[in-house]
Amino acid sequence: MATPRTDHAHAQFRLRITRGDDIAVGPGKVDLLEAIAATGSITAAAKRLSMSYRRAWLLVDTMNRCFRAPVVAAEAGGTRGGGAALTPLGAEVVRRYRLVETLAAKAAAKELAALAFLLRTEGSDP
Repeated sequence: MATPRTDHAHAQFRLRITRGDDIAVGPGKVDLLEAIAATGSITAAAKRLSMSYRRAWLLVDTMNRCFRAPVVAAEAGGTRGGGAALTPLGAEVVRRYRLVETLAAKAAAKELAALAFLLRTEGSDP
């Protein structure tokens, strides 16, 4: 039997759902959707995640094109400066993605721990 590691190696997987060549949703995009829901703004969400507005807008645009309907609805600027919100589909995408992450992590916990054990320790020779 293998002995436990003490250097806190951690193996994880990152779930991505693709549509053709595009990544429809993945961990970064779900983080962005959650930040938009929390801030009501693509600009504020981008700042919260330390990304450019352009990058955030391109990610939202990709998601909106990949799903059957938009996941983010944006209001044009004006006296209030515009804003953005998740659509009901966007909220469902976040909920289902996080559920799949949780279920997959539980199902794969033993194998992920075994993979972590196989990782090189910090400071060890290559």
